[in-house]
Amino acid sequence: MSHHPAPATAVKLVLLGEAAVGKSSLVLRFVSNDFQENKEPTIGAAFLTQKCTIGDRTIKYEIWDTAGQERFASLAPMYYRNAQAAVVVYDITKPASFIKARHWVKELHEQASKDITIALVGNKYDLVEDEPESADGESLRKVSFEEGQALADEEGLLFFETSAKTSHNVNEVFIGIGEKIPDTSSARQGGSQPSSNEGRIDLSTNANTGDARSSCC
Repeated sequence: MSHHPAPATAVKLVLLGEAAVGKSSLVLRFVSNDFQENKEPTIGAAFLTQKCTIGDRTIKYEIWDTAGQERFASLAPMYYRNAQAAVVVYDITKPASFIKARHWVKELHEQASKDITIALVGNKYDLVEDEPESADGESLRKVSFEEGQALADEEGLLFFETSAKTSHNVNEVFIGIGEKIPDTSSARQGGSQPSSNEGRIDLSTNANTGDARSSCC
């Protein structure tokens, strides 16, 4: 029996965070596997797409990369409304950006979809990865891994520390989100139009097997 690949599941994803924490750089690394020093600030929002294969599912991320500057903050609800996933980014060398990340998480919980999947991401890991564990000197790291993890645990978020520059952990963010997004491909149409492969999607096989290979090309 020929097994047709399931159609890609579209997932609307929005990036939020203070200016200059590296939101656009994370997206560029994920979508194009590229990095540019001194990227211009995003104006309004940028839209990009990228497909990601997770187990036997293909997810097409529809990514809204929002501007971090304060004057654009009022536009954010337009982008996270109806989003199935959000990535809240801060810079691990800037404590103020972590405080701002907390605010974004709170706003998402109050105003975004109830079942939105949120990942908290501490970016710019490349700036601290070579620092000795207990340096007596001034460390560039200002937000500890434990602090980030504690906020994530408290708020029910996925948590990653990443470097858009070296690509450390970047794909893992999007794979992690994809693994948490419920597979609604059969229920998505709301039953209005029976699809030709109705009944083919067995939700019970969606348990995360852990060893299913994941790739974002």
